[in-house]
Amino acid sequence: MTPSSITSLRGGAIDAIGATDLNEKTTLAQETATRWFDRKLSLRSPLDAPLPDRPGRPHKPDLIPPTQVEKRSLHTVKGRIALLHAIAHIELNAVDLALDIVARFATQPVPNSFFDGWMQVASEEAKHFRMVRARLRDLDADYGDLPAHDGLWQAAHSTRNDLTARLAVVPLILEARGLDVTPSLQAKLRETGDLESAAVLDVIYNDEKGHVAIGAKWFRFLCARERRDPARTFHELVRANFRGPLKPPFNDIARAEAGLTPSFYRSLTSTSNA
Repeated sequence: MTPSSITSLRGGAIDAIGATDLNEKTTLAQETATRWFDRKLSLRSPLDAPLPDRPGRPHKPDLIPPTQVEKRSLHTVKGRIALLHAIAHIELNAVDLALDIVARFATQPVPNSFFDGWMQVASEEAKHFRMVRARLRDLDADYGDLPAHDGLWQAAHSTRNDLTARLAVVPLILEARGLDVTPSLQAKLRETGDLESAAVLDVIYNDEKGHVAIGAKWFRFLCARERRDPARTFHELVRANFRGPLKPPFNDIARAEAGLTPSFYRSLTSTSNA
């Protein structure tokens, strides 16, 4: 698949999701975003391929349950490689999750600016994956060298039929979690002297604030259109579609900057898996 074969926004997103070569995937995601921003693509086309059930992946890494993913100290090179590998896996899934929102919900009655937002997310997540992979290679490692887990795509699968639920779970829980944990990881990396990896996380952290903000904007948009209370709707959708607790501490300041106030998540810390 080449960028020149992109037939529509949805078609380009589907092609990128299905790509098993990760350079091809990230290139297709960014090229589709660029062409969409330049208004050179229609939203949909009869030539669009079917949306795959799962994103394309290379043979590695092996996927294992989250509880079996080994944790290592960041004070060792192996530990930092393990952290960067885990982040690369998250960013790769984030590329496909953003593309999936576009492709799966392309028939929804939403403004084109909805798709602008999610293609910006897809393009930036592709940038993040490439940055983290480049840093892994600096450390004589690569994505696929270690096992990883499949929890992020399972969250997408559980919300495949409900756009409001998808927004609640993916940007407002999974991406927001990144805002909580990244500052401490940056600090630990700087303590070990790994300023290069910390700098990569700086880029990711600042971009992720915008991604959560895009999720919060469109979640509130859909709630307003349906005359539903956003915080109450968030609670209901999380309880129905997300398995696992919301774990403090929360980065309340960064979350608030992204439009996610404590009324959304504070009461879910002990009841989200009920």
